[in-house]
Amino acid sequence: MKEDRTNPEGGRLKRLRALMVILGPLLALLTLWVGFGLAAWAMAPAGLDPWGFFGWRNQSLILAQSAIVIVAACGMTLIIVAGGIDLAVGSVLALSSVAAALTLHSGAPLGVAVLAALGTGLLCGAISGGLIASLRLAPFIVTLGMLGMARGAAKGLANQQTVNFDHPWLGDLMIASNYSVGVDPWWQAPLIVAPGVWIAAVLVGVTAFLMVRTVFGRNVYAIGSNPAAARLCGIAVAWHQVAIYAWGGLCVGLAGFLETANLGQGDPSTAAGRELDVIAAVVIGGASLSGGTGTILGATIGALMMTVLRNGSQQLGWPTWVQEIIIGAVIVIAVAIDRWRCRTRN
Repeated sequence: MKEDRTNPEGGRLKRLRALMVILGPLLALLTLWVGFGLAAWAMAPAGLDPWGFFGWRNQSLILAQSAIVIVAACGMTLIIVAGGIDLAVGSVLALSSVAAALTLHSGAPLGVAVLAALGTGLLCGAISGGLIASLRLAPFIVTLGMLGMARGAAKGLANQQTVNFDHPWLGDLMIASNYSVGVDPWWQAPLIVAPGVWIAAVLVGVTAFLMVRTVFGRNVYAIGSNPAAARLCGIAVAWHQVAIYAWGGLCVGLAGFLETANLGQGDPSTAAGRELDVIAAVVIGGASLSGGTGTILGATIGALMMTVLRNGSQQLGWPTWVQEIIIGAVIVIAVAIDRWRCRTRN
């Protein structure tokens, strides 16, 4: 605030740049959404609704498909803003999913399954953060090791097969259907979108508050900008690194539980490569891989963009390999834009 009063032009320029970081991904999302919608309209076969892409059923599907990536991105945003990276997201997500499924398979209540998924993610994140902080190891190496360990643990716990369970309504958590009033359970009221989307929205709000309105959030930005200066300012960098990765693991654990609800089972092979979608969502949303910048709103927009890409490709009938090429190209472009932003700031 003091800097803005002494240099109002500099303050306005800083706010304008921050606004453009959000408006850029938002404009790209709208462009993709309109472009795929018009392409689907032009290529719709006879007898099918040409405006199906823009229909609410498809829009609610896009939101439901985005929920898991958005939840994981809530943790990845803090990690990347702090100058770190987490390559183990997909494996930890699978391990958390298997933990929740095994708990339900044993006959335990749903609440215990939720705690099992959250605890598994939290433990994996805390271990990664502890190794990074205590041994001063590169986050890339530590999380790459965790990627293999978590995936192996998921396969071992599941005996290399899917874990099935019986639950009356858990599968509805990720389905946006025409809910009716007065049914049991109570949350099957008219929620408009899948309940999992509302869970993701609440987590986005909590994470945004954590990053913007708390001392912890300001310290995360300080650590990502200059760890050495943060230490000189009295910030406990090592403790914050453990807490940041623990929060990231907690978010991935919740994403793993949502994945269990989405699949209706625990699959140790699920979410392979999901970390690429999550990292891409955060970077597309304006976060810098160099640390120090990024917002949860931008990450949410990035996650929606990734889902629109996949959904639009499916609507147009493009094969999976084409979708993978497009996603890979988007990641490269996002990183290139990130490097360009870093050069312009310097």
